[in-house]
Amino acid sequence: MHAQSPIIRRKSRQIHVGKVPVGGDAPISVQSMTNTDTLDVAATVAQIRQLEAAGADIVRVSVPTMDAAETFGRIKREVEVPLVADIHFDYKIALRVAELGVDCLRINPGNIGKEERVRAVVSAARDNGIPIRIGVNAGSLEKELQRKYGEPTPEALVESAMRHIDHLDRLDFQDYKVSVKASDVFMAVAAYRQLANLIEQPLHLGITEAGGLRSGTVKSSIGLGMLLMDGIGDTIRVSLAADPVEEIKVGFDMLKSLRLRAKGINFIACPSCSRQNFDVIGTMNALEERLEDIMTPLDVSVIGCVVNGPGEAKEVDLGLTGGSPANLVYIDGKPASKLSNDHLVDDLERLIRERVRLKEQAEQDVIARDQ
Repeated sequence: MHAQSPIIRRKSRQIHVGKVPVGGDAPISVQSMTNTDTLDVAATVAQIRQLEAAGADIVRVSVPTMDAAETFGRIKREVEVPLVADIHFDYKIALRVAELGVDCLRINPGNIGKEERVRAVVSAARDNGIPIRIGVNAGSLEKELQRKYGEPTPEALVESAMRHIDHLDRLDFQDYKVSVKASDVFMAVAAYRQLANLIEQPLHLGITEAGGLRSGTVKSSIGLGMLLMDGIGDTIRVSLAADPVEEIKVGFDMLKSLRLRAKGINFIACPSCSRQNFDVIGTMNALEERLEDIMTPLDVSVIGCVVNGPGEAKEVDLGLTGGSPANLVYIDGKPASKLSNDHLVDDLERLIRERVRLKEQAEQDVIARDQ
């Protein structure tokens, strides 16, 4: 029920990573990367399916060797989500995964050697409709740029990116996206802002090596939030030293908070105080865990008392306001029923799932009428 985002997004050229459009007016996609051994097909496929179940639009897989390339082909056949092959230096690996159906190549053209090698990779990408991602990282800048700038800087990141881009421009290949990641928020933000004014291609956002689940979420939210508020960014990866599924959850929560993407339940909940009439924190923890499977957008407020509860409840699809002797449930902004604290989580889950079912049915009815 909340209004659309006031953010005006940067206009970018649209590419396709498999079935997922990136750039242009496409929704900002959320991606992660597997951390299993790519040679372990079962483990990698299982993790990719977990990421897909969490809502991942795109998944990246490291392909360091030719054996891994062959394994990548087997993995690709067993999953639905588009896969990006992460490749460094060896252009032959890129050529092989292109044959095996990769959806995007993450390879820096300037790092694979002679011009004919770059030309071979670009030809394979062009012939198979595969975009390329140029990925610049402050921790692995070219030695020449390290000498020139003395240390990683936004300007060094952008210069590195433009060097790789020049290789593709010379071959008239425009279907690429670019990232200029740093673990330092200020450096990454400045680099992305500079690059956004130099190219029209989509930008892949990330604060690299951001940290653990809590600290990395905070750092990424600040850095990516600043860029997204500027309208910069077409796909994001939240880099956490945590289960990759958490990266997807944080990414979607970030986009939901800026009204740039709606997927799953958007909870509005108070931090709780002595006025609360039910256990707000316990209720929220239980609801978030139980309702992770829901992908349909729904705004739900869970407020412990009548100070802010009614006001929040009137702005969401379903709202709960703590009260005595019973808590009040609002549906579409209007009082609808009362719930006691006995079985509160069970009752709330039932009401939320019913609202989701009705919303999905209404959407299906609209589609059926339009056909």
